[in-house]
Amino acid sequence: MTSEEIKAAYSMRDVLARYGLQPNRSGFICCPFHREKTASMKIYQDSYYCFGCGAHGDIFDFVSEMEDITFREAFFELGGTYEQKKETFSERMARYHARKERDRRQRQEEDLKEQRKINNELIDIYGDVLTLSAPLSDLWTESYNKLQYQLYLHEILNEPR
Repeated sequence: MTSEEIKAAYSMRDVLARYGLQPNRSGFICCPFHREKTASMKIYQDSYYCFGCGAHGDIFDFVSEMEDITFREAFFELGGTYEQKKETFSERMARYHARKERDRRQRQEEDLKEQRKINNELIDIYGDVLTLSAPLSDLWTESYNKLQYQLYLHEILNEPR
């Protein structure tokens, strides 16, 4: 049973009867959550409210307070069950495609990180060759051209997306 079915099946008075509590003609009982001599908890069809301590809620809250258990345990105590929904083929496919897309993006990020690392190393190498070789020599000219290309790639690889 779902929580709505349980609420439809049990009234607040049914839950009170489980604990031996009977509201008076005006729907009040002595609050079981604090000590008192006069009735201060008003019982409604599907809920309760204590004017003394401020306790309020529905049948699940009442059972969980009385037995000092969680909502989940109170739900099971009142006969609730959780139905495991079967996953449809389209839901499985959507989950599969989302996982594949996430993996693809992760691989792209790793590749980009590796490309940036290689690019930075090449910039350093070509810069060192420029400083160590004679200006305008064949080695210097080749290194200069390759450095310019690597700087161009550096801009592309580090462009904010």
